[in-house]
Amino acid sequence: MSIEQLAETAQAMVAAGKGIIAIDESTATIAKRFAGVGIENTEENRRAYRELLLGTPNLNQYISGAILFDETLRQSTKDGVPFAKLMADNGMIPGIKVDKGPQALAGFPGEVVTEGLDGLRARLEEYYKLGARFAKWRAVINIGDDIPSGTCIEANSHALARYAALCQEQGLVPMVEPEVIMDGNHDIETCFEVTEVVLRSLFGSLYENSVMLEGTILKASMVLPGTTCAEQASVDEVAAATLQVLKSTVPATLPGIVFLSGGQSDEAATAHLNMMNQMGPNPWPLSFSYGRAMQSAALKLWSQDIVNNVAKAQQTVFARARDNGLAALGQWQSAA
Repeated sequence: MSIEQLAETAQAMVAAGKGIIAIDESTATIAKRFAGVGIENTEENRRAYRELLLGTPNLNQYISGAILFDETLRQSTKDGVPFAKLMADNGMIPGIKVDKGPQALAGFPGEVVTEGLDGLRARLEEYYKLGARFAKWRAVINIGDDIPSGTCIEANSHALARYAALCQEQGLVPMVEPEVIMDGNHDIETCFEVTEVVLRSLFGSLYENSVMLEGTILKASMVLPGTTCAEQASVDEVAAATLQVLKSTVPATLPGIVFLSGGQSDEAATAHLNMMNQMGPNPWPLSFSYGRAMQSAALKLWSQDIVNNVAKAQQTVFARARDNGLAALGQWQSAA
């Protein structure tokens, strides 16, 4: 796979006014979401729910691709069409989450490192054959007393870079996700400082591992005060701080940045993205790769009647996609 083809895929992922829907929850995570709305966590219910999301009429107007979980990439619609084919036929790019999740970092209490590099080359090769064209790996950076440590940041940056190099070798665009977690009472300045150090470390590692940035996408967290911080920030403050940290750390050769919603409300995630695009022009397209902020309203609706509420739930998915697609252009307007 040439760098031109990787670059083309990466650019298509962040096409104007389009973003990525994240439906890559592990079986354990989807079990929690289902339990929250009273849906039984069976393989068929998971398949039906993901068909509801991916089969939303006209979703491709605002969605360029979806991050899937291993199980989902192997599943099909009830009519027997593999999800990867359903997506490709509708002009959406199938992606796959490939990390094995965060594990405690030995010797560093409260810190984690993402595992999953062992055997990754063979897994990526199979995922490519199954139709995936990009992959995602998430690192988790917690903020607390004296953390994150340099060791934790370095270990996660190195893993992200190794993963990214293996992806490009197999013809997959790596989406690198160093998530700075919102939990805590830290202020927005602390989040800014940690995010800056994390991104500098990440791009240093990508460079050292010969990762081609033209064929890479960054999935970034926004600069926000901790959830229990006494002083919360305005939409303008979040947008300005996030743009400032990105402009000082992210090379302009990167094709685009997509944001995670990471515990923000649906509306806040959209408002912040919209404001960043209104504050532009920016060196790269800024779009979204939302999970919960794209799905929560639809899941609630569907749970009330999983046989008859499919179309209603899909209308909600489409509306959320449209709102975020407009925000990716700086053209969203709050209904409030």
